[in-house]
Amino acid sequence: MVPMIDLRLIRENPQTVRDALDRRHADEGTHSLLEKIIQLDTQWRSIKKEEEQLRAERNRLSLAINDRKKKGENTDSEVKRAGEISARVKQISVETQALEDQMREEVLLIPNIPDKSVPVGKDARDNTVVRSWGEPSKHAEDVLDHHTLGEKSGLIDFERGVRMAEHRFAVLSGPLAKLERALINFMLSVHASRGYREIAPPYLVNTKTMSGTGQLPKFREELYKTQDDLWLIPTAEVPLTNLYAGEVLEEKLLPIRLTAFTPCFRREAGAYGKDIRGLIRQHQFDKVELVKFSHPERSFEELEGLTRDAEQILQLLNLPYRVVELCTGDLGFASAKTYDIEVWMPSQDCHREISSCSNCLDFQARRAQIRFRGPKGSLEFVHTLNGSGLAVGRTLIAILENCQVDKKTVVIPEPLRDFMGQDAIEI
Repeated sequence: MVPMIDLRLIRENPQTVRDALDRRHADEGTHSLLEKIIQLDTQWRSIKKEEEQLRAERNRLSLAINDRKKKGENTDSEVKRAGEISARVKQISVETQALEDQMREEVLLIPNIPDKSVPVGKDARDNTVVRSWGEPSKHAEDVLDHHTLGEKSGLIDFERGVRMAEHRFAVLSGPLAKLERALINFMLSVHASRGYREIAPPYLVNTKTMSGTGQLPKFREELYKTQDDLWLIPTAEVPLTNLYAGEVLEEKLLPIRLTAFTPCFRREAGAYGKDIRGLIRQHQFDKVELVKFSHPERSFEELEGLTRDAEQILQLLNLPYRVVELCTGDLGFASAKTYDIEVWMPSQDCHREISSCSNCLDFQARRAQIRFRGPKGSLEFVHTLNGSGLAVGRTLIAILENCQVDKKTVVIPEPLRDFMGQDAIEI
C-alpha cells in the first residue's frame, strides 16, 4: 500500500498532520477523516501484530510436531492448533487487505501539507504580494470590457456558443481566433527556448491518471466523464505529470521540464454566479502548461524558476502583473507552496489570476509512483511542480483591454505580430 500522505508520518506524528490541517483551515470533515485513518491504521497494526505472533507460534508448533513424530509421540493437539492458526492467518490476510483498501481510499482525500515557509492565513484576503511588474495605464473608464468589445465587433459569439453547448461556452472568430492561435504558438515557442520539451498529450485520460495528480476522488463533481470511464482533462498538468507514472527516472535527468498546449474542461461546480460575463470562467478553455520533475533538494529553487518562466510571457507582451504568495488557507489540494500570477484587467480595475505555480513536493509522485534512483541505488520520490504558462483566454482578454486605443483599436503586442500577420484589430 502506497499512501499519498506518507502513512509513517500519520502513524508516528499525527499531530503534525493535524496541525497542517489547522493551518489550511480544513473543515471538520477532513479532520474527522484523519482521525478515522489513524483509527484504521491502529486496527491494521494490531491485526498485523497478531499475525506475526501466530506465525511465530506456528513455526514453534512445526518444530514441536517434527520432534514429537521422531519420538513416536501423538501430535493431534499440535496439528489441530496449527490448523486453527492457518485459518486465522488466512482470515487476517482478508481483514488487513480490506483495511488497506479503505485507508488507501481515505488518504486520497487528505490534502498536501503546506511548506513551513507558506504564510498562515484563512483565505485569499491573507495572501501576500511578492512583487509587481509594469504600471497599469488603463482603467475601466478607458476601455470597453472584453465582453462588450466581443459583441460589438462580432468576434466573440456568446449566443451561438450557448446554443451549440450550454452556458459558459463561446465562439471566437476572425482575428480573435487567430490571436488565440498566435498566443499558443508564442507561448510554446518561448518555453521551448527555455528548455521545456513540448508534449502533445491525450485530452482524455483514465481514472488512475486523474487520481495520480489529485483530481480524483476529491474533485469528481468538477470533472467531465465519458461513458467509457475516461475523463476530459481539466488541465494538461494531469497527462504531463502522469507521463512517467510507475517509472524510475535516472537522477542525472532531473530536472525534467515539459510544456503542452491543451484545451481544458471544467464543470466549475459551485462557481455559478461568479464571472458570468465573458470568457473569464468557461467550461472549455485553452491553456499552455508547464510541469517539472525535480530532485527533492532543489524543488523550491525550481519553483522560483518556473514562476519566472510564466512571468516572462507577460513581460514580453508588456502586460502589467503581480506575483502573489498564497496563504495556507488558499492553497490548492495538492500544493505545498503556490505563487499566483495576476494580470491587470482594466475593465475590472483589479488584478486577476492568470497562472498558479505550485510545488507539490512528493504528494503527486507518491500517488503516481514516480521515483528516481539515487547515487547509492536507493529509490526516492521525485518532486513535481506545475504552473500555467499561461491561461490563453485570460491572456487574450488582458491584451484586448490593456492594448486598446480610444475604444476602437486593439494594438497587437509586438512579439505576436509575426504570428498574426497584422499589427492591430479594429473593433
